[in-house]
Amino acid sequence: MKKYWLVKQEPSAYSWDHFVRDGKTSWTGVRNFTARNNLRAMQAGDEVLFYHSVADKAVVGIAKVVGTAYPDPTAKEGDWSAVELAPVKALRKPVTLAQMKADPILSETTLLRQSRLSVHALTPEQFREIVRLGR
Repeated sequence: MKKYWLVKQEPSAYSWDHFVRDGKTSWTGVRNFTARNNLRAMQAGDEVLFYHSVADKAVVGIAKVVGTAYPDPTAKEGDWSAVELAPVKALRKPVTLAQMKADPILSETTLLRQSRLSVHALTPEQFREIVRLGR
């Protein structure tokens, strides 16, 4: 069964445009146990929303999982994981954090309750609502 996710990244460190130019990336550097466990739960074909954090605070694109969890090569110590993601398409208009906060369907997303978490699970309804807002 397909699952839905949201990953956060500061655009100054790795933007959607950079991701699109690369065509695929290893999602590395996650150092939070909940986020790591979310990475480990990802399966090929799962859909992922790409969120620009800090400056933009908006979902800007849709990606997909193309490679499941493996040991994070950037980890010097500890049991950390990475996955392979590929861009699918940009949203026509970014969906801002303010829009998500105002939407009753999105009020229970972990993005709003655990804002420092870098990898979030979404329900199918939450994923569809964000995509709808981005049209």
